[in-house]
This record gives sequence, C-alpha cells and structure tokens, in this order.
Amino acid sequence: MDSDQPVRTPAREIADAWRRERPGTPVDSIEVVTPLWRLAKLFADDRRRVLAAAGVDAATLDLLSVLRRSGPPYELSTRELGVRTLVTAGAISQRVARAKAQGLVTRERTTGRAVLVTLTDAGHALIERTVDQVLGREAHLVSGLTKGQRQALVEVLDVLLADVSMRVASS
Repeated sequence: MDSDQPVRTPAREIADAWRRERPGTPVDSIEVVTPLWRLAKLFADDRRRVLAAAGVDAATLDLLSVLRRSGPPYELSTRELGVRTLVTAGAISQRVARAKAQGLVTRERTTGRAVLVTLTDAGHALIERTVDQVLGREAHLVSGLTKGQRQALVEVLDVLLADVSMRVASS
C-alpha cells in the first residue's frame, strides 16, 4: 500500500461517497463524528450487558454512583443530583423513587422544598460490587491503547467536548 494514500476506514468511505454523490456537501465532520457515534453505541451496549448481569439499570447506577462519589455521609439534594447527572428534575424524581422502592436510597424533605437523598447500606453494597465490574470492563475495552494514546485522546476529547458544548449552548 502506498503510504501517501489515506487509510481506508468506514467513516472515510462514507465521506468519500458523499463527496462523490453530492460535491460541496460539508463532510469534514464525518471522520470524527461517525467513529464517536459507533464507539458510543458499542460502549453503551456493552455497559447494558454488564449491568443486566449485575442486576442494575444504567439510571440507577448513575444515581448510586453520584451519591457514592460524594463521600460520607453519601447524601445530596435532588437539585445537586440533577446538576451532577445532567438530567432533569423530573428524571431525578423518577430515579430516586425507583431506587427508594428498591431500598437503595432514602428520601427526606428538609427545610422548604429541598429533598435530601441518602445512600442506604443496600445501595452502598450494590454500588461497591457493581462499580468494579463496570469500570473494569471499560478499562479492558480501552486497553488496546497505550497510556500515551489514552492521555492524548483524553486531552483531545476534553477540547472537543468543551468546544461543542459552547457551540451548542450559543445556537
């Protein structure tokens, strides 16, 4: 293979097909966005399988993880949970209600309208046994990259995320 020729990837083939079929169509993003979409799907599908085997859904794991990472006494307001999980107040309310019904959290109204959510012993035990399964699996999935490649990817993704967030917010 000629080293001057670009590597053939599915995303490059998609971009080339659009260039051929619709000259002038903006295709510069395809080779960035398409692999990200495909990776996101692969990671999400794999995580769902791991979580199903562990007996927990992604939304509950997200809720319990945020509470566990908050440190003792493992409690946050529903408002803070919404900020940290990037979901709406309604979604937080549903997640908390589901986790409470399973005995994984308690919910207590404090002064005014504030609601405090606390991780129970059962919730703590579930997150402790699940987090290593999930993160261990994801570590395995990215183990094909060297430490330097992972760090470079982290830096580039951070720049891209910040820039895209700004562009989306301003449009």
